[in-house]
Amino acid sequence: MWASKRAGAVPGSVFALMDAAKARARAAGQSIIDLSIGSSDGHPPEAALEALRDATRDPSTYRYPLFSDTQPLREAAAAYLRRRFGLALDASTEVFPLIGAQEGLAHLLLAVTDPGDTLLLPDPCYPPYLGAAAIAGLRVVTLPLRPERGFLPDLGAVPEDVQPRAVLLNYPNNPTSAVAERAFFEETAAWCRERGTLLIHDHPYAELTFGAYRAPSALEAGAEGIVELHSLSKTHHMGGFRVGFAAGDRDALAALARVKGAVDFHPYLGIQRAAAVALALPDEVTRAGAAVFEQRRDTLVPALRALGWEVTLPQASMFVWARVPGLQDSVTYALRAVEKTGVALSPGRAFGEGGEGFVRLALVHPPAVLLEAARKLADVPVQEEAPLLTPLTPRSGQGG
Repeated sequence: MWASKRAGAVPGSVFALMDAAKARARAAGQSIIDLSIGSSDGHPPEAALEALRDATRDPSTYRYPLFSDTQPLREAAAAYLRRRFGLALDASTEVFPLIGAQEGLAHLLLAVTDPGDTLLLPDPCYPPYLGAAAIAGLRVVTLPLRPERGFLPDLGAVPEDVQPRAVLLNYPNNPTSAVAERAFFEETAAWCRERGTLLIHDHPYAELTFGAYRAPSALEAGAEGIVELHSLSKTHHMGGFRVGFAAGDRDALAALARVKGAVDFHPYLGIQRAAAVALALPDEVTRAGAAVFEQRRDTLVPALRALGWEVTLPQASMFVWARVPGLQDSVTYALRAVEKTGVALSPGRAFGEGGEGFVRLALVHPPAVLLEAARKLADVPVQEEAPLLTPLTPRSGQGG
């Protein structure tokens, strides 16, 4: 009765079906191994936690934080970007704090687009991108991500009559774990600038890279016409803190500031202090966290390949993206897996039509648990005639 057209346009959630299936499995006595949500099980840096503890005893942190109060966090973010990517950004005009990158994206789209504008979105993609686009009233044109292209979009295939206001990309990628090199961002930035298109790059996995690979920043192609979103949720294991920052084009960030000024304040000052401390820590801290996920990758990928699954060894992120031979309905398969074995994974269809035939597994458990999950998955048939009791609605929606 009360739902607006805007709310009704937000896609339904396959992850809600998965959550219900996990609850039924628990009730039936199953022990759940949850690989469906990309929430890091790592520990936040102790120095950041200590800064937060101290802040909670400082009465000056209890008030509403104003923009001027965010200067230490903005300076810490600018210093991180300079140290890590060689970027020289103005902390006052080219860096802006966020209450998490997901919040930042939704408000950014409201700030830089008008209803009916075109947004180029990868398929498959992180499901909240679709929700943010729906809330902004945007027309979505998909950019297929194909294995034969390394899950990189082919912008040359975009029809000439498509005039996008913005393009949203994400490398290292969720869900595919694909990576991009600096040359890709330079080519993409040039394509966008020729068309007056804003390039938005979601970069939450900037430090979760393996081996010699280090993820570049889209801003290495210049800040003009580019906004990059950073989060401490994965890189510093601070998902529940809801803190991040946007960096790049000063006009786009000024528009974002106006929109956010109408609907929220900034993160709690104590969380800002913790984030500033985390961003200033030596690179060895994030590299140690990445090494944990790399070890888990090296355990799970061979185990899945032993099942006959097609898996490319990820160079980054906290996910494994696997094609299951013969799989035609990834939602039904994922529901069957959790109800029969207690292993919860994400169906590829949850990330868009291009994800069908795949599943995503999050590296959020120790190696021994991942091996146990793979062992249990060997007993789950890809196809089964007997229908599940769970009603299926294979639509994209919210999820980690």
